[in-house]
Amino acid sequence: MKAIINKTYGDASVLELAQVEKPTPKENEVLIRVKATGLNKADWFMLTGRPLMLRAEAGLFSPKRQILGSDVAGVVEAVGTSVTRFKVGDEVYGDLSEDGRGGLAEYVCAPETVLAHKPSSQTFEHAAAVPMAAMTALQGLRDTGNIQAGQQVLINGASGGVGTYAVQIAKAMGAEVTAVCSSAKVEMVRGIGADHVIDYTREDFTQNGQKYDLIFAANGFQTLAQYQSALSPNGTLVVVGGSFKQIFSAMLFGGWQTRGTNQTIKSVLQKPKPEDLATLAEMVDSNQIRPVIDQTYSLEKAAEALAYLGGGSVKGKLVITNNQA
Repeated sequence: MKAIINKTYGDASVLELAQVEKPTPKENEVLIRVKATGLNKADWFMLTGRPLMLRAEAGLFSPKRQILGSDVAGVVEAVGTSVTRFKVGDEVYGDLSEDGRGGLAEYVCAPETVLAHKPSSQTFEHAAAVPMAAMTALQGLRDTGNIQAGQQVLINGASGGVGTYAVQIAKAMGAEVTAVCSSAKVEMVRGIGADHVIDYTREDFTQNGQKYDLIFAANGFQTLAQYQSALSPNGTLVVVGGSFKQIFSAMLFGGWQTRGTNQTIKSVLQKPKPEDLATLAEMVDSNQIRPVIDQTYSLEKAAEALAYLGGGSVKGKLVITNNQA
């Protein structure tokens, strides 16, 4: 089968289109004929091998797994002997980030426990744009942030893959949503339902005096103290992205930073869950959320897509389509 492989760490130029052996499912796995693969910033980090700490698991000097792509949508081609949730011909989608990735290929095997039936109203391309980003937004807002209807919620980094879903999920959960993005993306973010949009090139949300019950940081470079200045006295900051300094500060110093206050600072480590995929499929099919796709690329042009992803200016998601028979 065809696959995009990277034998070494580097930029998009190290990617190769190659013929590799078609995988065979283990007893708890299904073989998926991949129709589309969604790209995430995590794919760029795995490609470049940075930050260096991820190499402890991914491979110190070269990648242990040479095929990127966590978010897949496709058709079940074969099932392992113990698989009970899916049958041949089922249309599925899922996040393979904890199971070796491998989505930038014509076929991939995945445990049934990381898959769900794809949203019935969506194309494979739209379904592939959902899993990791939307689950991160859902788990960060619902589980970590304990979002409540009527809250004032700010989404920093509202135009990216996670941010576009966070805006829509927060709205679906009854919050009043303020979105932060660049000038070029204001209209897009307003179009997915944000009640208020702040152009960060013109206004600093940490300085305007507005207080928020929940801040969801999908991007940004603010310090924890700056975020705190925009939180209500009982507010919560949930950090899921942005600069590595911002992420690690929340992980390591969040509790210390909020000592003596009723504010909370938390970080999110998204975990693939089939029940959350099912919830998201229902939300997509009921038009509560919709994927925002910047561009689609063929498998052969995956390197071009990853180069664009690495540039940091993507609106929503990038998707790789696979039109094999």
